[in-house]
Amino acid sequence: MTTFDDILEEAGKFGRFQKRIFALLCMVSMPFAGVYVGVVFQGFTPDHWCRDPGIEQLRENCGLALEKARRLILPLVNSSTGGLPSQCQRYDVDWNFTDLTCDNLDRDITEAQRAAWPTTSCKNGWEYDYEGRESFVTEFDLVCADAWLVDVFQAVLGVGFLVGSVSVGCVADKFGRKVSFLVSSVLNALTGILVAISPNYISLVVFRALHGFGVKGGWMTAYVLITELVGVEYRRVVGVLLQMFFSFGLIVLALIAYLIPNWRWLQVAFTVPYIFFVSYYWFVPESPRWLLSQNNSSKAVEITEALAKENKKTLSKNIQTLKDDNADPASGSFMDLFRTPNIRNYTLILSFNWFTSAVVYQGLIMRLGILGGNVYIDFLISGLMEFPAAFLILFTIERIGRRLPFATANIVSGAACLITAFIPESLLWLKTVMACIGRLGITMAFEMVVFVNTELYPTFIRNLGVSVCSTLCDIGGIIAPFLLYRLAVIWLELPLIIFGVLAVIAGGLVLLLPETKGMPLPETIDDIEYPNRNKEDTKTSHQLENLLPSDVTTNKEKVVV
Repeated sequence: MTTFDDILEEAGKFGRFQKRIFALLCMVSMPFAGVYVGVVFQGFTPDHWCRDPGIEQLRENCGLALEKARRLILPLVNSSTGGLPSQCQRYDVDWNFTDLTCDNLDRDITEAQRAAWPTTSCKNGWEYDYEGRESFVTEFDLVCADAWLVDVFQAVLGVGFLVGSVSVGCVADKFGRKVSFLVSSVLNALTGILVAISPNYISLVVFRALHGFGVKGGWMTAYVLITELVGVEYRRVVGVLLQMFFSFGLIVLALIAYLIPNWRWLQVAFTVPYIFFVSYYWFVPESPRWLLSQNNSSKAVEITEALAKENKKTLSKNIQTLKDDNADPASGSFMDLFRTPNIRNYTLILSFNWFTSAVVYQGLIMRLGILGGNVYIDFLISGLMEFPAAFLILFTIERIGRRLPFATANIVSGAACLITAFIPESLLWLKTVMACIGRLGITMAFEMVVFVNTELYPTFIRNLGVSVCSTLCDIGGIIAPFLLYRLAVIWLELPLIIFGVLAVIAGGLVLLLPETKGMPLPETIDDIEYPNRNKEDTKTSHQLENLLPSDVTTNKEKVVV
């Protein structure tokens, strides 16, 4: 019987056919970036203050400057940077019955006089310093008491990711990778447009959750599809490069957001690619490995022959005897992830790392929207810092290993966050450099946890282990916006301290994992729980072979071949 990997030896492990499919599926990562962190631009909260109809009339009659009017109507509130004009209260004064006139508006009003004035909430709404940008925050007045609803907008995306990654994954296993990808693309196009035309906040978050349901599931299906089409030794490189296109999508996002300052049209820009992805029906094949798992060998043979033809290769093996090379009668259960000590430790450590990567990565990106600088330039620089991460991974994992770069990336990211929090604003260049190092480190850690997770579990629970551990990534995505925005109200740098502590702990825990460089993938629980036994068995086997006559050893090798 011939396996698909056997056929790839002749048909080409990463030939023109796979490169064409890879180029098409890489495009899927780019709009995913916009959906994932587009809230930085779509949910931008500009400087705002209470609208006061009375002072507006005074400004119109007397030509009162905006800054003077704001100082007049807004009480000062304490903050981490000193006294600032309130964004959520104003003086409850009828300006028509004060002694202020157009002639004496410039006179100073003492703090004692201000303290005697009553205050009220922004019952007449808010004024915004739009800076040329319109977000759903300004449209739906999601500020002050309703500011937490911006957190919900991002959190429901995480809920959609969580449900969708599992549901779409089940669809992909049952009905095929291609069908799953196409259905999710149609869903993404439809829900993306619905987000853009949402008439109110309730419909906005409902459609946002549905959008998240399809977006991540579709991306994961694309990831699985391309890794199943290439040879084993190319899977890791293909996976890392596919994620690197997410980083490229971040750079494109900054440019598009600069050109499209309206949040609704920006959403449309995210959505248009998903309409284009529906055309992949004619360009992307079904996974031959999945077809073989469904006993549809005839279709698998047809696609494999097309693969060899486009790669300009000739098949000499008996392709008609193709079989599923991943068939395994053993099936695992959820409890297998916790039943034995080593696997239980792996599950807990990897789950914490998935959670930390999501919280820190998403938190550092969303933080760019509340720093008060040029968000487009900051976002662009931050996105550029992700590219070295992919190259560092590819350079180190086969030379140094997995564990040390993985742990170092987390610890460096955490240390950078902690240092950034205590650098004064006067050293802005140093603060920016350290923040970029933190972003580089967490990006590297996030990309490494994906394949390290697959190398630590035995075959029969490998997919289950990745699925369970990665759910903590989506839970982290749900928590991250609340952690960032609510803590930043107390102190702008407080989230950085939380991120730093989480990342350092995650890096320390990674050092408790075994090194997997050069090690075969484990097949059974015993391979995990008793790794030394397997090494001793291998050593004994080699010693016995050395004692056998050369002709016996040669015959044995012939039988194996």
